[in-house]
Amino acid sequence: MTLRRIACFVLLLTFSVAANAGDRKFIVNPRPADTKALPFSDAVLVGNTLYIAGHIGLDPKTGMAPADAEVEAHLVMDGIKKTVEAAGLSMDDLVSMQIFCTDLKLYDTFNAVYKTYFHGDFPARAFIGTDKLLRNGHYEVLGIAVKRSQ
Repeated sequence: MTLRRIACFVLLLTFSVAANAGDRKFIVNPRPADTKALPFSDAVLVGNTLYIAGHIGLDPKTGMAPADAEVEAHLVMDGIKKTVEAAGLSMDDLVSMQIFCTDLKLYDTFNAVYKTYFHGDFPARAFIGTDKLLRNGHYEVLGIAVKRSQ
C-alpha cells in the first residue's frame, strides 16, 4: 500500500469515527463561484475537527500552477489559510499536514515559505514525493486542524 493510500485511509477512518460520534458536519468552500461545481469540498468541519482537502497553488489568472515553485508555495499556503479561517480556525490550529511534491529538491524552497505561516509549534507533517499533480502543480497540501477550547 502506498503512503498516499495509507494517508487517505487514515483520514477517512478519522472522519468516519468523528461523524459517527454524532457531531454535526459543516462544509467549508471559500473558493470562487466558478469552481463550486467541483465534486469535493475544500474542507469539512466535524465537531472541532477540520478536514482540509488537497490544495494546489493556482495562479488565479491562468488557472494553472505558476512555474516558480516559491510563488506556488505561497499560493497553496494562502489557500490553506483561507480555508482554515473560513471555518473559524487559525493556522496554529493545524495538527497534521501532508505535502505532496513532484520534486524533492524543492523541500527547502517549500519550508522557507511554510514556516512563515505559523506563530506557534508546527503541525505534524509529511513531505512526500509524487510523480505528477493536477494543473502542473509542484505541491498539493492537505491537513487536519482542531479548534482549541476557549
